[in-house]
Amino acid sequence: MLVRSRLPSLLPRLCSFRPSLAMSSVIGTVTVQQPLNYRAGGRVQPVDGGQAEEVYEPATGRVICKLLCSGQKEVDLAVQSAKAAFKIWSQMSGMERSRVLLEAARIIREQREEIATMETINNGKSIFEARVDIDISWQCLEYYAGLAGSLAGEHIQLPGGSFGYTRREPLGVCVGIGAWNYPFQIACWKSAPALACGNAMVFKPSPFTPVSVVRLAEIFTEAGVPKGLFNVVQGGAATGQFLCHHPDVAKISFTGSVPTGIKIMEMAAKGIKPVTLELGGKSPLIIFSDCALENAVNGALMANFLTQGEVCCNGTRVFVERKILDAFTKEVVKRTQKIKIGDPLLEDTRMGALINRPHLDRVQGFIKQAKEQGAEVLCGGDLWVPDDPKLKNGYYMQPCVLGNCTDDMTCVKEEIFGPVMSILPFDTEEEVVERANNTKFGLAGGVFTRDIQKAHRVVAALKAGMCFINNYNISPVELPFGGYKASGELCLTFPRVTTCQLQGI
Repeated sequence: MLVRSRLPSLLPRLCSFRPSLAMSSVIGTVTVQQPLNYRAGGRVQPVDGGQAEEVYEPATGRVICKLLCSGQKEVDLAVQSAKAAFKIWSQMSGMERSRVLLEAARIIREQREEIATMETINNGKSIFEARVDIDISWQCLEYYAGLAGSLAGEHIQLPGGSFGYTRREPLGVCVGIGAWNYPFQIACWKSAPALACGNAMVFKPSPFTPVSVVRLAEIFTEAGVPKGLFNVVQGGAATGQFLCHHPDVAKISFTGSVPTGIKIMEMAAKGIKPVTLELGGKSPLIIFSDCALENAVNGALMANFLTQGEVCCNGTRVFVERKILDAFTKEVVKRTQKIKIGDPLLEDTRMGALINRPHLDRVQGFIKQAKEQGAEVLCGGDLWVPDDPKLKNGYYMQPCVLGNCTDDMTCVKEEIFGPVMSILPFDTEEEVVERANNTKFGLAGGVFTRDIQKAHRVVAALKAGMCFINNYNISPVELPFGGYKASGELCLTFPRVTTCQLQGI
């Protein structure tokens, strides 16, 4: 059990921008000028780049660059470059690798404001949240740097004076395939443990958010990794297939949707490659009547509207004990209506733009279907029209709270991946546990109650990889991250994670 207080407030810092991007701190002024692939220690255009795809700034709808998708030749060059660097890196001691990772963490920490701004521009989330993402990123590198020097095998005494021993050896070239909701952070989550253990990595970010990961590749090179140890290839499904099928790839780590995760597991199976999958979720958040109401409301907002609701472990099925249903709902609606939407680079903005127009339309479709199935829109759900003309083509919507929901509704069963909360009443502990587990997903779950025995009893009964007590969406780098069932099985005996908070959110 981890007892953790709230994240500290983050103060803005001034930082000059790197020459690779033409930026300003004003939204709608960005152009990305240099290549977005990274191989052998430098930015390159793919040797067999396919048709260019447009990359958008979610806050304005502007095209900020065009992306050349990497073909099979470029993927092979990236893998071979990583394979050559692996021969050097894998022979270094854990302490030597640790020092390099610590230097990379220092650079990220020093350039926090620049990287967070870059992330906000390409992803649409508020700068306030992006700064937290970057802090988690350098903390992740520091954590695994600390483990690098402690990796060791075992000595086993055998009869007759004989003995055996085990060695912990790196796999080789690992592939990381990231998602668009946390581009820089996910790249750090995947690369830090891989590099700490002596592996190399070829990383493919989402084609929607290709910009910030290249900066991470540059930082690794500046920190002193062998050139080619961390390469970036850009592209969509075809590029991902080339990576998964490549004979010199030893392992694949993927974050994204369940359908894509199934395809990646199938491709990896043909080469008998180990796979780590972190997929979708439809997590339950259980609010008991003996909770601290204000803290529970804060938790529900954190569990649903962080990063515009585009978070895989969000607790979007909010089960509320009937005794406090009206009071909880009233306060949630009031607080939701006060969420400041707008320019994500402004300090007081708390909700930015969704990732792109098709995704915004998809979320709107879920709300329309929910109303048709009998749910009541208690607040929000409509498109948000900004006063600032620069933002008029951005992908904004008002955060939505749905009432009168039932377990068989599509909005309750399927992952919406947007700012939509579904409230469901319950009467007993046994009932709510059974309903909470009635899902194909199993990524996370949360409980709000003053009864600590009940809290631990309920989270133990939840079929979810990560459980929160009196908090939500707290993911310290020290703890594993992953789920049950269709949310991504990691191993036969999964380490359930529970974070328990004694103070308010």
